[in-house]
Amino acid sequence: MKLREQNDRSDSRRALKLRDSPAVMQPNSSERGAHAGNGLSLTLQPEITRTPASGGGGGAAANPESNEVRVTMMSKPGESSGGASSRRSRVNSHSHSHTQPQAHNRMPHHSNSEPELDPPDSDLDSGEPSTSLSELRCLFRWLQKSLPFLVILCAKLVIQHALGLAVGVGLFTTFLYVNKNIQTQVFLQDRHSKLQCVWLLLFLISSTLLLYYTFLIETLHHCLIFLSPTIELLGFWEVLWTVGITNFIIKFLFMAIKCLILLLPSSLVTYRTQGRWVMLTEELGQVHQATAPVPMWFRYLVTYQEVDGTPGLTLGVLLALLYLILKLLGLYGQWTSLLKTVRIFLKGEYTDTAATRSQCSEAGDVCPICQGEFREPRVLICQHIFCDECIALWFNREKSCPLCRTVITEKVYKWRDGATSPHLQIY
Repeated sequence: MKLREQNDRSDSRRALKLRDSPAVMQPNSSERGAHAGNGLSLTLQPEITRTPASGGGGGAAANPESNEVRVTMMSKPGESSGGASSRRSRVNSHSHSHTQPQAHNRMPHHSNSEPELDPPDSDLDSGEPSTSLSELRCLFRWLQKSLPFLVILCAKLVIQHALGLAVGVGLFTTFLYVNKNIQTQVFLQDRHSKLQCVWLLLFLISSTLLLYYTFLIETLHHCLIFLSPTIELLGFWEVLWTVGITNFIIKFLFMAIKCLILLLPSSLVTYRTQGRWVMLTEELGQVHQATAPVPMWFRYLVTYQEVDGTPGLTLGVLLALLYLILKLLGLYGQWTSLLKTVRIFLKGEYTDTAATRSQCSEAGDVCPICQGEFREPRVLICQHIFCDECIALWFNREKSCPLCRTVITEKVYKWRDGATSPHLQIY
């Protein structure tokens, strides 16, 4: 009885251990050698729960070996023993992973505990550009670092060329002021102010004389008659500055001629004839501006130093000839435009005719542009009637009828409104 009770206690302890641990697959040692070449025999031991016998009876104990489940994995005849052994090792590793799930769960997560490494900060103060910065950002930082030096350099240049910069700013502002006022006086036609025209004329003359008196030694007025000034070192910047001043002075001269045209009485120059005179004056002024820089640039290109010798002279002559060819091509287009302007100035434009009383009454005796009664009505080829002055001002900017948009003229002669081209002819 004592031996039976000991066996029952040992069986209950074994059942408790098996309850805590999962099922384990173990290979059968008795069949391991027999099936080494043909397959793999595994023994599956499920969880077994035993309860002690009640009533003190001598019930038979269950045999644990009777609950074994054998799983045989057969291999093909051609497989080697090495493949069987590798499969056996994989099965063992699989069973090991099932028998120790809690061990894996208790393993610390090293990936979470390890500190993340921050990328190294780029050295922005160094001269080497960082890969994380774009080219625009690098350029901005370079400008930011170089800004004090650039300010110092600009201040030095302004101090060295203060007189030249002041002259350029003065000429430009004078041109804008006079050009705007001349356009206003041309637009007013017969109602323009004679006093304002006299003031503009005197202002232009005084500005020109003051400039030439300031640079009397350099004889800049020679450039107006296609001669070179008496500047000793005629370098690139000196030529560029001289050409710019000459261009503004030529603009002033032809703007003064426009003021003289406005001062003529309306009995001699009507508003239609006035527009033609102003247009012809501007075309002549542009031709003069294009031809005045030729002698100075030709002299600059041909001039060479003694150390250059014959190759320097030859290269200068070739460059000067190339410049002359390009200049002649440009002058050809301006000459064509000048001929058209002269033809219009002499013959006039036959874009309209005088309107009859019946035509004016049919149109309602009201001009569509000024909304007033017709004054010297003119009828276009599209049979629309306008005042002579109104339609003349309209064709200074447009080339079609204001109502039906029928093309009346082939070209817009914009210089009729007294405007002067702001283009700076420096070559």
